[in-house]
Amino acid sequence: MSHHLVEFKDVFFRYPDGTEALKGISFRITHGESVGIVGANGAGKSTLLLHLNGCLLPVSGTVTIGDLALTVKSRREIRKKVGVLFQNPDDQLFMPTVFDDVAFGPINLGLEEAQVRERVQKALTLVNGLPLVEKPPHHLSAGQKSAVAIAAVMAMEPDILAMDEPAATLDPKSRRLLIELLKGFTHSKLVASHDLDLILDVCRRCIVIGDGRVVADGPASEILSDARLLEANNLELPLSLQRR
Repeated sequence: MSHHLVEFKDVFFRYPDGTEALKGISFRITHGESVGIVGANGAGKSTLLLHLNGCLLPVSGTVTIGDLALTVKSRREIRKKVGVLFQNPDDQLFMPTVFDDVAFGPINLGLEEAQVRERVQKALTLVNGLPLVEKPPHHLSAGQKSAVAIAAVMAMEPDILAMDEPAATLDPKSRRLLIELLKGFTHSKLVASHDLDLILDVCRRCIVIGDGRVVADGPASEILSDARLLEANNLELPLSLQRR
């Protein structure tokens, strides 16, 4: 299914201050793949994810989503295919109530009111957030904000899911709920996280990013059990493997 394809070809990106965040990134993700993106702070993980729906555009190289090359003109259509969860939920929640935030995407897809309400209820149920539906987002805890931001992405019913540190502020129960949600998402997904146990749980493939480049790309079980590789990239073995 070509509409679930993600491909980066020799992608470079430089911020206005001159910081080179991506330095020739290349990889290809096909339908149904679950891919973890790991690396030290500043390695380029968040920058990479922000290219998936056109929040950022390459300085050079190409990003292809489905059968569309990412450009200023194509990114509106690409955003219908890709759901991106930002690292900070406050960057994603801006409406008066939780309902409004989760409904924002479906409304912009042109859905009827009944369909919008159905999407909101379904998405909030997925994250155990239905009791929050009428609350103002700025009154929520950090974990609740994360749950609502996840619901807002899921309400779009994206072909491709990209999440940046999705479990960072979640309590253990909510984290487990997220893991089950990700396991149940059968389309292509990319998850960037320092929570390597979460990556090990939900991703079959893992890409290590270091200094804006792909350092390693392979089965998650092999990548995340390679202590030397992880140490060289300022990472540690997942806790579940340290106990062995």
